[in-house]
Amino acid sequence: MTQAAKDGHARPSPETLAALKADLAGRVVLVEDPARVRKRSRDFFWYSPILDAELNGLSADILAEAASEAEVVAVAGACARHGVPLTLRGGGTGNYGQAVPLHGGVVLDVSGLDTVEWQRGEVVRTGPGIRMNKLDEALRPSGFEQRMHPSTKRTASIGGFVAGGSGGIGSVRYGQLRERGNIRAARVVTLEPEPRVLELTGDAVNGVAHAYGTTGIITALEMPLAPVRPWIDVVAVFDDVLAAAACGLAVGQDAAIGKKLITPIAWPLPQWFTPLKNVCPEGQAILIAMISEETLPAFRARIAAGGGRITLERPLDDAPGSVPLYEYTWNHTTLQVLKTDRSWTYLQSLHPADRLMESVAEMAALFPDEIVIHLELIEFAGQLTYAGLPLLKFTTPERLNAIIAAHEARGVWIANPHVYTLEDGTRHKRAEVDQLGFKRAVDPRGLMNPGKMRTFTPA
Repeated sequence: MTQAAKDGHARPSPETLAALKADLAGRVVLVEDPARVRKRSRDFFWYSPILDAELNGLSADILAEAASEAEVVAVAGACARHGVPLTLRGGGTGNYGQAVPLHGGVVLDVSGLDTVEWQRGEVVRTGPGIRMNKLDEALRPSGFEQRMHPSTKRTASIGGFVAGGSGGIGSVRYGQLRERGNIRAARVVTLEPEPRVLELTGDAVNGVAHAYGTTGIITALEMPLAPVRPWIDVVAVFDDVLAAAACGLAVGQDAAIGKKLITPIAWPLPQWFTPLKNVCPEGQAILIAMISEETLPAFRARIAAGGGRITLERPLDDAPGSVPLYEYTWNHTTLQVLKTDRSWTYLQSLHPADRLMESVAEMAALFPDEIVIHLELIEFAGQLTYAGLPLLKFTTPERLNAIIAAHEARGVWIANPHVYTLEDGTRHKRAEVDQLGFKRAVDPRGLMNPGKMRTFTPA
């Protein structure tokens, strides 16, 4: 069955595209060079061998480069009037095919919406296209920084993080991105012949959070901030990953320690961290952490009590030309391995907080020859727990699905990174009710990133 038959959409005809281009002539920069359009029609879906087979080669027909909200409105209205699919593009650092158009049409690059509108104390309002490292640079003189960011901070856009991310560096303190208060407001353009511009606040922002750009075009965001702290990048080594995980949990539970990142990683993954070779001894698990400088004495005591040994302490530096330790964590861990060996892939899991270490030990023992443990300590629903991004050798889709089923049978939730639909990639295997209802109101024909929200039925 073709993709068009699956979700009721088809690639627009040459006549339709010609009418769209005439509608937008002189109003928005349109690019038709196939190489440039294809480059902007990709993300990091190739982390998954399954998605690589399904999505490789797919591309939009036209790239629209918006430099203002007015230009976004123009593109949205034209796509709605002519029935042309629209896929959003930020930094393109996602891993699930969010930025890959399944049915051609227009890729709308909002990188040009990259200004900071204002900062008022612990809140900033900014365009969706600003790179997250640039945003922190702009904020630093005021004494504030972003609460959390992905490991791709130096290339990711803030809009892409909200639309496609779930958490990251900082989640050990502030939880998942969709938790209340982590997004204060979003300005959204609808996909209708005469687009509306909506201001979402409170829980309404969840209509566009982690929705793959299926529920509206973000043109501005208000995000809460945190005071800047002098973060120290740390590596500690342990005899095994369970010891590293237990010690990491103890650090997380210690209120006297300021932390932004706690990442236990089992050997042999550190062997691929070439620039860290001197601080990652052969055969030992590591704990990567970002610790506030004034709390280092308490952190060092916890590491010693947990049987670890610190091999690296250095101030965080994520300026151009440097490599911060957070680029060895979250899904950058996977990337470091894939740079050398593309036979690996990964999963995304969430361990139950009420039996955390028991669950981690159980899953480590269940697949000793197939899975290598990589954990991220996060706050989830008010409790500390470990999210997992374990590496595994890919053999067949059937074996991958069996491993996923084994996790879920033991109470370990899996957000499957080997599917491109919003529902199948969540731990609940459904779209959030607020997102489905919101999409019906703002994209009645289902033209926004069609095929990515499986349970949506166009009007």
